Amino acid sequence: MLRVGLTGGIASGKSTVARTFRELGAHVLDADRIAREIVPPGSPALARIARAFGKELIRPDGTLDRAALGAVVFADAGKRRVLEGILHPLILDEIDRRVDELERSDPQGVVIVEAALILEMGRQAEFDTLVVVWADEQQQRRRMMQRDGLSAEDAGRRLDAQMPLAEKRGRAQFVVDNSGDQAACRADAERVYGELLQLARAGKRR
Repeated sequence: MLRVGLTGGIASGKSTVARTFRELGAHVLDADRIAREIVPPGSPALARIARAFGKELIRPDGTLDRAALGAVVFADAGKRRVLEGILHPLILDEIDRRVDELERSDPQGVVIVEAALILEMGRQAEFDTLVVVWADEQQQRRRMMQRDGLSAEDAGRRLDAQMPLAEKRGRAQFVVDNSGDQAACRADAERVYGELLQLARAGKRR
């Protein structure tokens, strides 16, 4: 099975590209979705977050207030590292478990792991190849403000918390350009996926 890391920056369009890859036949694992799944009400991970950041981040129904937590950790790099220390090992273990299951059931397939911090965490060597979704910084900022209702200042802090997208682009084997319209992004994703399929079928790695 070809193991592909799909990364980019906040609001660069990773989820859009991941959805296209899924429609084309890839298995897709979303690190953000897994992060939500490992903190259900009453879970040990959620209890650790409450101890570290305060019980006020837990809603009355027992779920995590992710927006409030995001506001805390993106304003304080130290607190962000604390949260990463709690969640990242659990997320990575669950991703590894799911990839192993997929490899047994579809050894000739393609599995896409969509995760924003592959390069920041130094995990790129775990993948056979890396795909970066590209958009310029102004587009990222504008999309965050429109999608998440963030101020320009808050959007800038979230951009600053990640490796510059230009650097990620330079370290990837494949780039999907999402600086244009949706049709152009899909066409570029289809092109890249065709190349990934060729690698998977040939048993090659880049």
